[in-house]
Amino acid sequence: MKAVVLTGIKEMDIIDIPDAKIETDNDVLLKVEKVGVCGSDVHYYLTGKIGSQVVQYPYRVGHEFSASVCEVGSAVTNVKVGDKVAVEPAMPCWKCDQCLQGRAHTCRKLRFLGCPGQAEGCLSEYITMPSECCFKVKDTTSLEQAAIVEPLSIGYYAVEQSVDLAGKDIGILGCGPIGLSVMIPALTQKPNKIFITDKIDERLELAKNHGASWVGNPDKIDVETEITNESPGLLDVVFECCGEQEALDNAINLLKPGGKLMLIGIPTVDRISFSIDQLRRKEICIQNVRRQNECVQPAIDLIESGIADVEFMVTHHFDFADTKAAFDLVASYEEGVVKAMIGF
Repeated sequence: MKAVVLTGIKEMDIIDIPDAKIETDNDVLLKVEKVGVCGSDVHYYLTGKIGSQVVQYPYRVGHEFSASVCEVGSAVTNVKVGDKVAVEPAMPCWKCDQCLQGRAHTCRKLRFLGCPGQAEGCLSEYITMPSECCFKVKDTTSLEQAAIVEPLSIGYYAVEQSVDLAGKDIGILGCGPIGLSVMIPALTQKPNKIFITDKIDERLELAKNHGASWVGNPDKIDVETEITNESPGLLDVVFECCGEQEALDNAINLLKPGGKLMLIGIPTVDRISFSIDQLRRKEICIQNVRRQNECVQPAIDLIESGIADVEFMVTHHFDFADTKAAFDLVASYEEGVVKAMIGF
């Protein structure tokens, strides 16, 4: 079968690899249908690493995808041949202390698709996954919607881990796929105002058209002053979704005393900094968000109930043969790209 692999910094090739196959009673053989290009995939493409996770070439990335079920192991009961599925890319052991405490997303032996040293990614024609990672979607749910379930589940989890948003003023700094995936479930809690920043105007326009109360480009305006004018008491919670030091500084300045900062974006650097004076005087609570935990089905339910419109995030489409062009586009932030989707 064919697969796309990283072969060096900003280098990719399509190669032949052994066919995926059922190996255990709990396995599901999947035909990959749609793959979304994630910012973390692009980190590996541009730098060959994220922190201590370093690529050994050749290596296959990709973890946001939808698929069709081709074959199932004898113990599989949750899906059957022919089903369309959204796929959770994290594969926990289900036995360690973290798993037993309901924290499968921080499993001691976690394997995650497209994560060096753990598992090869999904940029291949077929892939085998544990049945627990396969979530059946309705026939009326598109393959693109199913692929977006993965980032939406992260946004859903971030919202659930924050505060009760009803009537609150909140900030989302960075409105790429993750920022928008935070905005969508946040809207269901009926906050007072949602303030969103990004350096790409086309993304801000999408956010404004789909529920943001206020949007601003920090390269063009003083977002701190403008948001403070709109919300003099400052913000109850800020979701930092771009991993930039500038945005982290904005977040601390915009949070009210007792506010909560949710760290979701992945910085390209190994260390970030905060004004300890501001943190201490405001008693700011900081919480990291590690992917998602038990939020895949709720994300699917949001989509299938009609509450969540997610396909607007897919701004560009590519064929499997043009995967490198998709990565180059996302890496350069050109053409107002939000989510590039690769079809097989």
